[in-house]
Amino acid sequence: MNEELKNKLSELEVWFTSRKGSVVAFSGGIDSALVLFLARKFQGKENAIGVISNSESLKNKDFEEAKAFCEQFDIQLEIIKTNELQDERYNKNPIDRCFYCKLHLFQDLHAFSKKYLGFDVLSGTNADDLGDYRPGINAANEQQVVSPLADCKVTKEEIRQIAKYFELPNWNKPASPCLSSRIPYNQSVTVEKLKQVEMAEEILNNYGFEDVRVRHYGTVGRIEVRKEDLEKLRLVQNEIIQKIKAVGFENCEVDAEGLVSGKMNRVINK
Repeated sequence: MNEELKNKLSELEVWFTSRKGSVVAFSGGIDSALVLFLARKFQGKENAIGVISNSESLKNKDFEEAKAFCEQFDIQLEIIKTNELQDERYNKNPIDRCFYCKLHLFQDLHAFSKKYLGFDVLSGTNADDLGDYRPGINAANEQQVVSPLADCKVTKEEIRQIAKYFELPNWNKPASPCLSSRIPYNQSVTVEKLKQVEMAEEILNNYGFEDVRVRHYGTVGRIEVRKEDLEKLRLVQNEIIQKIKAVGFENCEVDAEGLVSGKMNRVINK
């Protein structure tokens, strides 16, 4: 670990040890996993509580991996169920959908945290997130959720390096945003669509494609894999398309541009 990373880790240690305890919004992704791991390391088991919402927009695979992570590192994990899909402001899928999702989560976490007097509610927001379009950060600010990685100016790449140093199993796990992010804005979010996306992406995972998206355009599923994987995909494309159509899409196509994180946000920029 280089000096700069050591300094960041020292800053994080000071950040955590100056506080009583943490209730961490845990999704199973690397950002919140590192926050939860460091809370457990610097504040102790009794003062570091991970909370995950097993809602319809979280992949079951990510949920199972999150539980395994907490078992591996002897971390307390509480499971809740948020009901964002019952909120019209969310399921109508406006451009600030993420705000309402996080609002439900953070409100539920604050209610939960009343059992732990003096504990902060933490998120995995990092320094890079602050320059991106992320309405969820506004919900965090509104609900007084704090972000150690952002406060200590830790970038995504530094998160992976620190996680690798501590041998966290998901240090290089591809980003896995919520399933609702596969549906174009202003097209409704439904349980059926989320299940179709999850099953379609699992098919791609089973063929060895790890970093994937299947965008849900009504009757059409559009596959995104990393640009360097497009040639490999073409070899099994017809097989995969038939299997993805079988989960409920009338048609399926491959996006020749390849995977671009946040592609749905282009309409906002326009």
